[in-house]
Amino acid sequence: MSSWFGGLGSGLGHSLGQVGGSLASLTDQISNFTKDMLLEGAEEVEDLPNSGRKEIEAIQAILRSENERLKKYCTDLEEKHEASELQIKHQSASYRNQLQQKEVEISHLKARQIALQDQLLKLQAAAQSVHSGAGGVPITTAPSSFGYGISHHSSAFRDDDMDFSDIISSQQEINRLSIEVSRLESEVGHWRHIAQSQGTQKSDQSEICKLQNIIKELKQNRSQEIDDHQHEMSVLQNAHQQKLAEISRRHRGELNDYKERIEELENLLQQGGSGVTVTDQTKICEMQKTIQVLQTEKVESTKKIEELEDKIKDITKKLPSAENDRDVLKREQEQLSVEKQQIIEQCENSKLECSKLQPSVMEQSDNVAEKGGILPQSSSVEEVFRLQQALSDAENEIVRLSSLNQDNSLAEDNLKLKMHVQALEKEKSLLSQEKDELQISLSKLSSEYEVIKNTASTDMNLNLQLHDLKLNLESKEKELNQSINEKKILIAELEELDNQNQEATKHMILIKDQLSKQQSEGANVIRKLKQDLDDEKKRVHQLEDDKMNITKELNVQKEKLTQSELSLSDLHLTKQKLEDKVEDLVDQLSKSQKNSLNIQKENLELKEHIRQNEEELSRVRNELTLFLNQDSNSNFKDDLLKEREAEVRNLKQNLSEIEQLNENLKKVAFDLKTENEKLVLACEDVRCKLEESIAGNNQISLEKDTIVETLKREKEQIEAELFQAEKKLLEEANNYRQTIQELSNARNLNTSALQLAHERVVQLNQEKDFEIAELKKNIDQMATDQQETNEMLASSLEEQKQMTQLINEKEVLIEKLKEKSLDLQKELDKCSQALIKNETLRQTIEEKDRSLGSMKEENNHLQEELERLREQQNRAVPVTEPKTLDSITELESEVSQLNIIKNHLEEEVKHHQKIIEDQNQNKVQLLQSLQEQKKEMDEFKYQYEQMNVTHTQLFLEKDEEIKNLQKTIEQIKAQLHVERQDIRTENSDIFQETKVQSLTIENGSEKHDLSKAETEKLVKGIKERELEIKLLNEKNISLTKQIDQLSKDEVGKLTQIIQQKDVEIQALHARISSASYTQDVVYLQQQLEAFTMEREQVLAVLNEKTRENSHLKTEYHKMMDIVAAKEAALIKLQDENKKLSMKFESSGQDMFKETVQNLSRIIREKDIEIDALSQKCQTLLAVLQTSSPGNEVGGVNSNQFEELLQERDKLKQQVKKMEEWKQQVMTTVQNMQHESAQLQEELHQLQAQVLVDSDNNSKLQVDYTGLIQNYEQNETKLKNFGQELAQVQHSIGQLCNTKDLLLGKLDIISPQLSSGLSLAFQSIEESLGTDKCAVPSETSLFLQQEVEDLRKSLQEKDATIRTLEENNQKLSDSIAASSEVEKKEQTDSEIKQLKEKQDVLQNLLKEKDLLIKAKSDQLLSSNENFTNKVNENELLRQSVTNLKERVLILEMDISTLKGENEKILEASREKETEYQALQETNMKFSMMLREKEFECHSMKEKALAFEQLLKEKEQGKTGELNQLLNAVKSMQEKTVTFQQERDQVMLALKQKQMENSTLQHEIQHLRDKELRLNQELERLRNHLLESEDSYTREILAAEDRETKLRKKVTILEEKLISSSNAMENASHQASVQVESLQEQLNVVSKQRDETALQLSVSQEQVKQYALSLTNLQMVLEHFQQEEKAMYSAELEKEKQHTAEWKKKAENLEGKVLSLQERLDEANAALDSASRLTEQLDLKEEQIEELKKQNELRQEMLDDAQKKLMNLVNSTEGKVDKDLMRNLFIGHFHTPKNKRHEVLRLMGSILDIPREEMEQLFNEDYGGVTKWMTGWLGGGSKSVPNTPLRPNQQPMLNNSFSELFVKFLETESHPSIPPPKLSVHGMKPLDSPGKRKQGSVVPGSFKDAAELRTGRRTDVNPFLAPRSAAVPLINPAGFGPGGSGHLLLKPISDVLPTFTPLPVSPDNSAGVVLKDLLKQ
Repeated sequence: MSSWFGGLGSGLGHSLGQVGGSLASLTDQISNFTKDMLLEGAEEVEDLPNSGRKEIEAIQAILRSENERLKKYCTDLEEKHEASELQIKHQSASYRNQLQQKEVEISHLKARQIALQDQLLKLQAAAQSVHSGAGGVPITTAPSSFGYGISHHSSAFRDDDMDFSDIISSQQEINRLSIEVSRLESEVGHWRHIAQSQGTQKSDQSEICKLQNIIKELKQNRSQEIDDHQHEMSVLQNAHQQKLAEISRRHRGELNDYKERIEELENLLQQGGSGVTVTDQTKICEMQKTIQVLQTEKVESTKKIEELEDKIKDITKKLPSAENDRDVLKREQEQLSVEKQQIIEQCENSKLECSKLQPSVMEQSDNVAEKGGILPQSSSVEEVFRLQQALSDAENEIVRLSSLNQDNSLAEDNLKLKMHVQALEKEKSLLSQEKDELQISLSKLSSEYEVIKNTASTDMNLNLQLHDLKLNLESKEKELNQSINEKKILIAELEELDNQNQEATKHMILIKDQLSKQQSEGANVIRKLKQDLDDEKKRVHQLEDDKMNITKELNVQKEKLTQSELSLSDLHLTKQKLEDKVEDLVDQLSKSQKNSLNIQKENLELKEHIRQNEEELSRVRNELTLFLNQDSNSNFKDDLLKEREAEVRNLKQNLSEIEQLNENLKKVAFDLKTENEKLVLACEDVRCKLEESIAGNNQISLEKDTIVETLKREKEQIEAELFQAEKKLLEEANNYRQTIQELSNARNLNTSALQLAHERVVQLNQEKDFEIAELKKNIDQMATDQQETNEMLASSLEEQKQMTQLINEKEVLIEKLKEKSLDLQKELDKCSQALIKNETLRQTIEEKDRSLGSMKEENNHLQEELERLREQQNRAVPVTEPKTLDSITELESEVSQLNIIKNHLEEEVKHHQKIIEDQNQNKVQLLQSLQEQKKEMDEFKYQYEQMNVTHTQLFLEKDEEIKNLQKTIEQIKAQLHVERQDIRTENSDIFQETKVQSLTIENGSEKHDLSKAETEKLVKGIKERELEIKLLNEKNISLTKQIDQLSKDEVGKLTQIIQQKDVEIQALHARISSASYTQDVVYLQQQLEAFTMEREQVLAVLNEKTRENSHLKTEYHKMMDIVAAKEAALIKLQDENKKLSMKFESSGQDMFKETVQNLSRIIREKDIEIDALSQKCQTLLAVLQTSSPGNEVGGVNSNQFEELLQERDKLKQQVKKMEEWKQQVMTTVQNMQHESAQLQEELHQLQAQVLVDSDNNSKLQVDYTGLIQNYEQNETKLKNFGQELAQVQHSIGQLCNTKDLLLGKLDIISPQLSSGLSLAFQSIEESLGTDKCAVPSETSLFLQQEVEDLRKSLQEKDATIRTLEENNQKLSDSIAASSEVEKKEQTDSEIKQLKEKQDVLQNLLKEKDLLIKAKSDQLLSSNENFTNKVNENELLRQSVTNLKERVLILEMDISTLKGENEKILEASREKETEYQALQETNMKFSMMLREKEFECHSMKEKALAFEQLLKEKEQGKTGELNQLLNAVKSMQEKTVTFQQERDQVMLALKQKQMENSTLQHEIQHLRDKELRLNQELERLRNHLLESEDSYTREILAAEDRETKLRKKVTILEEKLISSSNAMENASHQASVQVESLQEQLNVVSKQRDETALQLSVSQEQVKQYALSLTNLQMVLEHFQQEEKAMYSAELEKEKQHTAEWKKKAENLEGKVLSLQERLDEANAALDSASRLTEQLDLKEEQIEELKKQNELRQEMLDDAQKKLMNLVNSTEGKVDKDLMRNLFIGHFHTPKNKRHEVLRLMGSILDIPREEMEQLFNEDYGGVTKWMTGWLGGGSKSVPNTPLRPNQQPMLNNSFSELFVKFLETESHPSIPPPKLSVHGMKPLDSPGKRKQGSVVPGSFKDAAELRTGRRTDVNPFLAPRSAAVPLINPAGFGPGGSGHLLLKPISDVLPTFTPLPVSPDNSAGVVLKDLLKQ
């Protein structure tokens, strides 16, 4: 590391030094050059031409050479730099590699160190245990961590990167310097050129000066740059040196650490050695013993190796019996492994002993006597290692030999042995590494030993021992060499065996190929089977997933059902609540009826009262006449007046009570209506919920059915797959049989090969057995899974059955309720049919009249067209004859068709005439009833109109008020806008302009909307024409009304938009006029940008509109298709035409022409509308142009308007196209007339289809009713409740329908088509719609029609009730009017009451309007909800049915799956038996093969024996006996072996027989199972038959129930009829009551008329009496003037009386009001008083708290004052040194005349009295000097004062005091304003050490300070310049009575300091200073 860092540092230093040196030389040369140039320029300016030129040339030459040298140097430097960079890169790479290596080494060393430390610790422990008595001190050394070293390495590595960055920066500097050098060279060249040009001519001195100046500047710049560069270089060098120093320091530190660590370890080893002082020869002996043990083990291993060699020889001899020997070898191998482990353990023990011996070696190094003992130990360690190696080699050889033996048997074992060998090699390598490490440690020990050896060479005993050990080692080495030689011999033998093995393997490979082919075929079969199994498993998983999904769905459905049950319970509760409400309503109705009866009675009583009043009036008149005659009865008059007033009051009270009762009744009626509506809505919600629950159950059943079906299908697939698998298994069995036969045939070929092949086959069989076992397990799992699924499905089925039962019960209830509601509605329809028939008859009559007129017009048109055609034919040229002939033929055909149509029409007219005659009779009757009704209605209308007039007046007044308010609001807004305009900038203007622009855009979009509107109107026109074919002229009238409305709406919208634009334009004009020109320019620019953006937006909008036009065109085409689809509607017209033509032959053509004219007229009207709309577009464009006035306001460009006009033209063209299309439509209509015959035929076909569909629907209904009747067991529970609910719902439904029609006026369903034609059209539409409407839709339509009829009837009843209420109001108004006529005096109060009533009525009207709106919204939402709920119910029903089907299918599937599972189990058992049989046959064959092999061997041996015998016979009969004996022995041995083999075969046969018996038992068991299964099948069949019988019985029972239920339904219907009769009676009674009320109203109106007549008569009488009175007065003027005067005076008095009474009443009212106000005020005052009392209590509490605080603070103040007094006393005699110094200096600066003033001031500061001062002044100068010396002698501290400036000279005229005052004034102006001394700003008392600021200062001073703080200009003149604050300790001292002067008071550390001096506001600064000076 140190070398690496050193090299890096030296390299960098060298390179940087070179760079620095070159830069320094360069800068020195440049500086020298510039100096020389300047000196020469200064010296020889005059002698330039001759000597200067030569010198310049010389300098040029020098510079050239220098430049060239520098260039070369630069190039060299660059090359060196590149080379150095490359070197640095290489070095860095190598260094990094080295670093990594070193780190690895460090890690190894650390590991070794740790190991050594562990060993040390162990040794120390051993030493302590052995030598406990010795004086060895135990040392505990913690292993030091080397983590920091690694961190240092990493940091060094990072520093290396930093060095690279420094190198890059230095390279950049070098490049920059080279660029500057080149620039300098170019400058030199320039100067040289100038010198050459000036060589001939004399240069001017000015140019020379310029050049010199330039040179100076360049020199300065260069010097600066050089300094900068040198500075940078020095910085870089310093940084680099610092980095190098850091790196070297770290490296040194690491090295020192390592050294210290090594020393510590050495010390530890030495201490360990020194600790164990006593040596033991016992350990050496133990080592020798272990060596001997190892030697003995080695001998044993060599013996074992010899035994193994013998065994190998035996194996070579006995190859056929290799299998038996292999087992033996395996056992031996296990033994060897055990021995190996023992050896390894012994080796480890020896290692431990070695480690224990090492400290003994260290001991010997200390003791000279024991110095020679290390060598035998080290040699013993080496011997141990050698022995270990030898053992490992021997073990490896044993393993190899065993592996070779196994190779002879099988080639596969070779691979395993190779793996063992590799593992042993790895172990060997690890051992060698350990050996190397131990050798290193031994080398270290040996080196230490050599040192010890040099010192101690005397011990010969140890040498002898060492010699003995060496001899032992040599002998062991010899033994190792012998073992190695033996190993070589063994290897040679093994090679021979390998050759033999190769020959055998070649033979084996041939057989192996044959077997491999068979094996591959078998493997393919197995793979297929496995694939099939996998597929089956996948399917099983799919089934399980499906099962899980089904269970999830079932759970969801259970939750839904629970929710539905909850909702049903809620519904039952709501039903109960509704019933309670209905009962309450019935009670309220009865109460209201009673109230109405009471009101009627009261009305009668009021009438009687009115009559009595009239009688009294007549009496009063009579009395008046009498009174006129009688003069003295004035008192009587007063009594009469009073009585009349009392009566009038009573009448008014009665009236007011009656009105209140009426209002209460109205409110009650309104509340009842609202409650009825709520009840109706609740009933509808209940119905919807029930339907939803039914639909949900249906969905569940459908889903279950589908799931069952899917399971069945999957089951069938699985069955098919299982059959395929069985077939494949049978085929495979056959293949195996064939292979077995082939093997038996090939048995005789090669015995050894067949044995191997047989073993392979056995292995394959075993594998297949395993596979079969796995398959069995899978099948068992399948069976268990199926059982689980069956259980799950059974549980789900039970739950579903329960749910279905609940659903069926609820369905039964719902259907009952529906039937009851239908019956009730039918009865209502019967009641309302009478009114409907009248209306329908009227409509039919009007329609017939219109149709006759239209047909006449059409016939006239057709006649005119025929005449035109004839004229054209006459005029036509002979060239155009064929065309005319074609046209004539077409016309003739049309005429013939029209004649036919006319005939049909005549027939129809005859038929209709009969109908009309019947209808006329009915009409006459109806007219009579209508006239009666009209009379009544006219009366009601008149009253209603009067009411309307009054209401309209009120509304107009309110509208005027609203308008006024709006105007005021607009004015306020305008004012606000004006104010905001002043505040806002141009942005607001822009914002408003954008508003205008957006409005313009809206107008543009409205134009396009108009085009849309045109297209939509055309579509409407086409639709209306289709309707005209159905209903002729009625739709024309409605169309014209719609068009008028649309035109009015559009005009209104346009006018509103134009008005808005005018307002905005005016506002803009006002703004533009107010804004300045510069703002306008910016504003106009912004507007231009905004307008361009908006123009783009407008263009985008126009593009969208064009797209919409194209879309609308496509819609037109769609409408054409619709028209074609609805051509069937023309059939009705043709039928009518035919019927009319039969009656009116002549007028038929005219009728057709009239229809054509009507169509053409409609089209013309549409064209006129289109033109009008286009004109509107033009006007809108004009408005837009006017509204955006050009460039003045920055409006839209003219180009945009041109584009808009162009687009308008395009739209016109599109409109023309649409007109052409209209003409095409007309032609298509004519073509449709031709195609009507075909459509009729299609109509007949469709009608037949409709009949078929209706039959089907009826069948479906029958089935549905049958299904419902299966589940009506629980009906008896809910009968009574259902009946009551049905009645309640019926009544609520009636009320709801009536109220909805009154409030919403919403026609949900199209009106009922009255005539037979309309019914026919319905059938045609249904046929065209491809039977879209099912049976429920037809029933719903019928129900809706009935509901509408009910609503109409209820509307009429509500209208009659309203008219009655209005009549009541009018009656009350008429009574009030009559009372007003009678009594005009009290009109004011009544008017007020009426106004109040009007207000109340208006409020009521408004509330009712709001209620009506709310109810209409609710109606709409409820209708939408109803439709949604109906759809959802249908879906749920379908789902329930599907689920039921699925459940049934699932049950069937489960049963089938059970059967299939059983079949699969049987098949698997059969296959198991087959496999077992095959295994037995294989075993037999193998036994046979072995027997044959043994026979072959025996035969061969016999043959050899015979050959030998023959040979011996030929040679001689000497050794015959021996040979025979040997042969006999061998034969005996063979017989023994054969007997053993025979015994084995017999045992195997017995086992096989046992297996066969077990198999037979299993077969019998399977047969028994088959019988049982057949019995179960028969039982299941019987069960199915029984279940079918039970189902049939249940169906019959259900039919019986049906009949019973139908009977019950008839009974219920009878009950309903009776209830409906009761309802009719009640309605009849109500109508009778209404009639009676009307009669009473008529009577009352007659009475009113009579009273009015009486009033008029009485008025006339009054007039006559007045005339008679005047006559009498004229006659009796002279006689009765006095009496008249008296009477007049009395009358005036009475009038005054009445006026006074009125005034009194008014005053009393005023007083009452004032009293009430006072009462309110008094109450408010009481409230406020209570609050005040509370506040006072709070305040008192606060005051008490504050008092406590005050007391505390007072105590604090007292303490503070005491402390202050103490401080004042302590600091009283002290004077500031600085102040006295300044005064002393000032004394000498002042003139001699004024010096005594200075002395006086000093005296005043020092508190010397005036008398003493005067005495001193009177004395001579010496006294003063004494005083001065005495004064100067005493060091006193005083307040600081600024000394006089030295520049200031004293003014002679001014006195010292004045100068001092000025000085103080100048110095007392502070920069910071004085702080406020308010009470709140003071610090709290809590803070210790601090006192309140205001505590010292008295109140007057505080006030003065507070006044001063308000003024910033009034600055306190007494401010010390140093501290800007003068302390105020004792305010009592201020003024003449003060104990001391303010200037003399010191600044204390304890007290706070104030910036301002508190001076009273009256005194100024000058006055204060004068007072000071006076003192």
